[in-house]
Amino acid sequence: MTTEYKNLTIKDWALEDRPREKMIKKGVGSLSDTELLAILIKSGTKNENAVAIAKRILHSANDNLNELGKFTLADFTSTKGIGEAKGITIMAALEIGRRRKLSEALNRPKINSSNDVKEIFQAQLADLPHEEFWVLFMNRANKVLDQTRITQGGVTGTVFDIKLIMKSAIEKLASSIIVCHNHPSGNPKPSEQDIQITRKLKEAAQIFEISLLDHIIVTDSECFSFADNGSL
Repeated sequence: MTTEYKNLTIKDWALEDRPREKMIKKGVGSLSDTELLAILIKSGTKNENAVAIAKRILHSANDNLNELGKFTLADFTSTKGIGEAKGITIMAALEIGRRRKLSEALNRPKINSSNDVKEIFQAQLADLPHEEFWVLFMNRANKVLDQTRITQGGVTGTVFDIKLIMKSAIEKLASSIIVCHNHPSGNPKPSEQDIQITRKLKEAAQIFEISLLDHIIVTDSECFSFADNGSL
């Protein structure tokens, strides 16, 4: 946003600089993150236009859309110029983006590497404020039979029953499994508990001739693969 537009309403801007008109003329890809957010906000306040408000919101998220995706409704409404309705609109748009990314990842029914798993679960788990533990069940061709959330925990951890994973794997006639959980802290390094769980799960799976192919820890920016790091 240029200085000359700082205190003007968007209607006072040059036509080609207004976010909606710019999108129509040049395509949605021409808009900045701030301009896209401004379209969702629609209108500003007496002292600030929608683009200025959008700029402040993004700045509070370190100008990072992944960080913005973690905002609660209270986080949005704490911003001057953002009421409940506007906050809900922004959250809904961010959720649509997350689900689109997840849908694209799930269109890959065969797992060829840890990156395929990361694409599925990073879209699904990276923004959560609590830990969740998921399992992918696969056949001999590494095609996904199903994915299941085993448990949901708190900010610092989650507890699950290995017997439940084995029961589900047997019922689904899975030949192999991959487990995944998130670290809301943003640190992908496995804890001692993560290492112990992986070892016990691998031993339990071997009894039923089921392979544990990987255990992946995801955050909003990094992932850790036990298999890729030779820790499995």
